[in-house]
This record gives sequence, structure tokens and C-alpha cells, in this order.
Amino acid sequence: MATFLYRLGRWSFLRRRLVTLLWVALLAGVGVLAAKAPAAPDDGFAMPGTEAQKAFDLMDERFPGAMSDGASARIVFVAPSGQKITATENQQTVEKTVAELAHGEQVVGAAGPFKTGAVSQDGTTAYATISYDAKPGKVSTGATDALEQAAQHARDAGLTVDIGGTALMAGGEAGGSAEAIGMAMSAVVLVITFGSLLAAGLPLLTAVIGVGLGIALITGLGSVLGLSSTTSTLAMMLGLAVGIDYAVFIVSRYRAELLDGYAPKEAAGRAVGTAGSAVVFAGLTVIIALAGLSVVGIPLLAKMGLAAAGTVVIAVLVALTLVPALLGFIGPRVLPRKLRKRGRAATGAGARPNGGTRWARFVLRRPVAVLVGSVIGLGVLALPALDLRLGLPGDEAKPTSTTQRRAYDHLSEGFGPGFNGPLTLLVDAKGVPDPKAAAQQVGDAVKGLPGVVAVTPAAFNQAGDTALVTAMPA
Repeated sequence: MATFLYRLGRWSFLRRRLVTLLWVALLAGVGVLAAKAPAAPDDGFAMPGTEAQKAFDLMDERFPGAMSDGASARIVFVAPSGQKITATENQQTVEKTVAELAHGEQVVGAAGPFKTGAVSQDGTTAYATISYDAKPGKVSTGATDALEQAAQHARDAGLTVDIGGTALMAGGEAGGSAEAIGMAMSAVVLVITFGSLLAAGLPLLTAVIGVGLGIALITGLGSVLGLSSTTSTLAMMLGLAVGIDYAVFIVSRYRAELLDGYAPKEAAGRAVGTAGSAVVFAGLTVIIALAGLSVVGIPLLAKMGLAAAGTVVIAVLVALTLVPALLGFIGPRVLPRKLRKRGRAATGAGARPNGGTRWARFVLRRPVAVLVGSVIGLGVLALPALDLRLGLPGDEAKPTSTTQRRAYDHLSEGFGPGFNGPLTLLVDAKGVPDPKAAAQQVGDAVKGLPGVVAVTPAAFNQAGDTALVTAMPA
């Protein structure tokens, strides 16, 4: 392997124009494919074989048009201090707000609180449910603006109004501010480490090329392979990480070989032959781990893992070929000016040790102290895990400054802590002589369970053979 990689690195260095041109042409071609490819399918989070997924599938079948995974909004109304939401003036304001939204963009249903009984026992809080024909994150700006505008009208009338639910969920987009901040931090660390702008910029450039190619491939093949728009999220995160990491391996080794007196082409071959072996091993480890997500049985995670694994493959190939090719253009300028002048003497017996060398010597002199200190440090870093909450975060995890969190808190105060976590039961009464009696029996059985404070009346579909029952936990 080392011999093959040595030859590959040396060949890429000598044929740098050809190698660079091939990568640029590949990136341009895949970019054109991505630009002309049909739109990616809608996001879907299915867990085949689970009871919950069977319920969702049956809901879509028996309640056509209801869209079990569609977005919804809860508009929470709180009366002024000392008043009831059921007071005539307040009730008129609530009904006017619901009517304003009933025929809005993407709205398929608007259920007011006074018709559905969505009023707290103390009469101070009520909520209306607005249903949309779009999935969370896909609700149009016009629809959310109308929602905010209607809520503001109710606020102007004297009510406290906040909005919760999934309608305000923002659609995730790859390549946001988080990636930009990460790249900026990486640039600072690389400049400090290498002491050369060229050496620091090369890993960043090759990482961006590798990730760009991977994302473009995912986009271009999205409609063919059923890859949703969120599939590329993991690919971008890991692609940038390993792309920079693997390039740094090669560049660092190349610099060391130059300082040892080897000619640039020989240094490139030796760098890829030695550090390249570590790149291949590390890359294979990551690829196997990502492919292992297929074992979980969740199609979305499997696609994300395989797409990210493909991006890591590209990052490995970029590190083994494009990095030495670009080093061919840079040559000795990958070293700081002082080191270029000192040459091989910089690594000789009289050379002044750098920070990394001094730290390594300290670790060798104090291995036990460093080991104990490292374990203590890891323990401190792991302290947040003591407050770890498993599961997907909801409105309760948002800051109190957001309307979603305030709506969540209003509902908890008005209807009880468990109101924001209802349990939906699907009663399949097809073929049963008396479906209503069957649904009632289920509701009575659930109502008697410990920790259940309320059970809503069964809501049947048009055929009358399937019912939805909602249980409110304590």
C-alpha cells in the first residue's frame, strides 16, 4: 500500500496540471448535473415495522386529506388578568382571529376553541388549531406571515397571544452560518499551526472542493435514489471535517520531508506514501461506521449515512491526488520564509524546538500526570451529559424569548404539564359490529390507566370504521 501511494503521490505531483484539470472538470460536470436535476423529494422520517409507523400509514389511508404528518399551529389565547377568555368581548376576538385564518394560504382546517372545548378549566386560557397541507418546514412565508398578523390583531385587542406547533418550524438549509464559522476557526488554527497562509489555505480549499463535489452528486442523484434535501446534512459536516484533516496529514508530512532535505517531488511521494496510509485507514474506518447506520432500520438515516460515506470516499481521493498536485504548484512556499532559508538545519541537532516538540517532551517526562489530568478534563467536559435529554427537542427546548416557548408554557399552566405531550391512539374498528362501542371501550380502558388525566371523545373517519382517541398524560 505504501509503495502504491508513494507512486500515486509522486505521479500527481509531476502531473499536477492534468490532475487539477481532471478534478475541476469533474466538479464542473457534476455541478451541471445538480443544477439540471429534478427537485429532491420531500423529507420523510419513517420507521418501518414499528407500531407508530403502522398507525401513521393507516391514518393516511383511512383519513384521506388529513395528512398525518402535516404542519399545524396552535394559537394560544390568554385573557387579561382578572378576566375570562369566555367573556363576550374576548370570545369575539378569538373567533375573529380564527375566522381570519380559516381561508388562508395552505390552510386546510381552523378549529376554534369554543367549538372543540379547548378552554382551560379556570377559563383563562384557550387555543385554536390551524392545520396546513404542507409538512413542517415547508409552510410558505405567506402562510406564516398571515399567522403572525392574525395573532398581532388579537394582541392589539388586549389578549396575550402566542403561537406554537410545527408550522413555524424553519426548513434546514445546508451551508449556513455554522459551517462558515467552523471554516473561519479552522483557518485561524491552521495559520497558527503552519505559519504560512499557503499551507493553511490548501486544506481548506481541497476540503471545499471535496464537499462541493459530494453535495453536488447527492443533489444530482436525489430524484433517482430518493435522497431528500436533508440527506446532505451529515455529508457536509463530516466532509469538511475529514477533508481538512486528511489534507493536513499530507501537508504536514510534506513539510517535514522538505525540511529533511528531500526534493519537492520526492517529498510529495514520501508524504502520500506515509501519511497517505493513515488517510486510507482513517477513511475506511469512517466509511464503515457510516455505512453501519443502515443497520438501524430507518431509511432516512441509512441514506444519510451512505451519502456521507460517499463524501468521505471523495475526501480520501482528494487528499491522495489533488493535495500533492496543488503542492506541486506551491513547492517549497508551503514552508514559512524562515524555515525555507534555514532548510535542513531547521531539523538538526541545533534547531530550536517548536511548541509541539516541547509539549511532546513534557508528556514523555510526566506521563502519569498528563494521563490523570486528561481523564479529569474529559470528566469535566462530560458533565453536561448528566442533564442529557434523549429524544427530538420540541418547543420546550426553545428560549423563553420565542413565541413557541411562551405558547408551550401557557398551555402547561392552563391545561396541565402533560398537555403538550398528548398520546394519539388509532382504533381500527373495520369489521367490528359496533365501531363506536369499540372506540368507547378503548377510551375507557386508557382513562383508567395510571398517569392519564383525560381522554378525548373518539373522532371517526367518514367511513366510520376508524377512530382517533387522544390521551392526556399527567
